[in-house]
Amino acid sequence: MIVDYAIYRDGRRTEGPDDFSDALDEARATGDAFLWIGLYEPTEDEFDRVSTEFGLHPLAVEDALTAHQRPKLEVYEDSLFVVLKPVKYDAESDTVSSDEVMVFIGDSFVVTVRHGESAPLHAVRLRLEADPHVLKHGPTAVLYAVSDAIVDHYIDVAGELQTDLEEMEAAVFEPAGGDVRHTAAKIYNFKRQLLEFRRDTVPLGVPLARLASASVPFVHEHSQPFFRDVSDHLTRVNEQVEGLDRLLSDILYAHLAQTGVRQNDDVRKISAWAAMVAVPTMVAGIYGMNFEHMPELRWWWAYPAVILLMAGAVVGLHRMFKRRGWL
Repeated sequence: MIVDYAIYRDGRRTEGPDDFSDALDEARATGDAFLWIGLYEPTEDEFDRVSTEFGLHPLAVEDALTAHQRPKLEVYEDSLFVVLKPVKYDAESDTVSSDEVMVFIGDSFVVTVRHGESAPLHAVRLRLEADPHVLKHGPTAVLYAVSDAIVDHYIDVAGELQTDLEEMEAAVFEPAGGDVRHTAAKIYNFKRQLLEFRRDTVPLGVPLARLASASVPFVHEHSQPFFRDVSDHLTRVNEQVEGLDRLLSDILYAHLAQTGVRQNDDVRKISAWAAMVAVPTMVAGIYGMNFEHMPELRWWWAYPAVILLMAGAVVGLHRMFKRRGWL
């Protein structure tokens, strides 16, 4: 459905004709105006009229309708097509999810198509309308503002991920140790969320680099410094997330090493107790074989002496294992 629709002339909003074709003709006739239409999860029938009026390429229209695209920049004869992937992070469930924003730019028009709830463009539109100096640069200003807002939110999400990772790191190195299986599963799940985040941010580097360094059709010639700024922010995010991924791998290795150490301690303790039980078991086993000719059989103190011997052997082993840290 159409969320918003207006003509912007010299950086200021003006209401145009209800018909898209008349509004676009009016914007092109003045030379200093453009039409901005915002759509939210349009159906094929709803988008068909828009694509026909603006001459959008069928392949781009198909991508805009089906979504599930990678961040990319496509240049067609009559328009420029950009796919952006806004993300959101749920700290309670430790999950990263993404939506999609498609931006079509052409001669005196901008069409934005949004899928999902994580990137409401109303705030971007209001911010642009409050700054006519930026908005008067035309459709390029819209593309810059949308990409800048999405990348800035990447920075916020990366900060939240780093905070949660620091908490996880502290929990892993706590003396108590916690539930080993739960900790390993949590680390693995967090690594998957970082992978999802990188899948949305890393591919965007190429489109932003093109917008920042080369002459791209339908993009204002003086906009390159602005896109370079957005590209720098994205590079910082990707470097931060890459560092988080390496640190998470180190935390996982450290956790596995701790698990191995604890298992070795458990094995030593079990071995120590088994050794202490083995001595009286051996002596009692010999005396339980009922030989007729055995030492001390007719001595009244024989059994108390043997029991005392077994107790002394166990106590001696316990003290030795205790000194070595096995118990």
